[in-house]
Amino acid sequence: MKLRPHHLMCTQGYSGKGYNDDFIKNMDYITRALRCDKNILIELVFSTDDICSSCPNMLGANLCNTNNKVKSIDDKMVKYFNLEEKVYNYNEIVNFIKENITEEIMDDICGNCNWYSISSCKKSMCCK
Repeated sequence: MKLRPHHLMCTQGYSGKGYNDDFIKNMDYITRALRCDKNILIELVFSTDDICSSCPNMLGANLCNTNNKVKSIDDKMVKYFNLEEKVYNYNEIVNFIKENITEEIMDDICGNCNWYSISSCKKSMCCK
């Protein structure tokens, strides 16, 4: 499974809301797989991923109409947590982020996200 950096947090805070039915169905499938398998491996990619594939903002391969915004969020994730494009154990990398994130870092990374105020991301990631 391919995930872009900021989707490591989105998959933790996801609670069944999304852009449309296709997006929700895909996100349900992905988050269920990630949450049920403690040994699941993900490939971290610095471009569009398996979640993006059903997003209405997706214009084509590696092209999103909100690309500048999501790339900025991804870049902050990479900077704060020294992430690389490689394979990770999903649970290990999420736990590493949870151990090292603060509310201030979370606000800096996700403050401009449309979903931030209505999601459980902050609660899921910052409650240690």
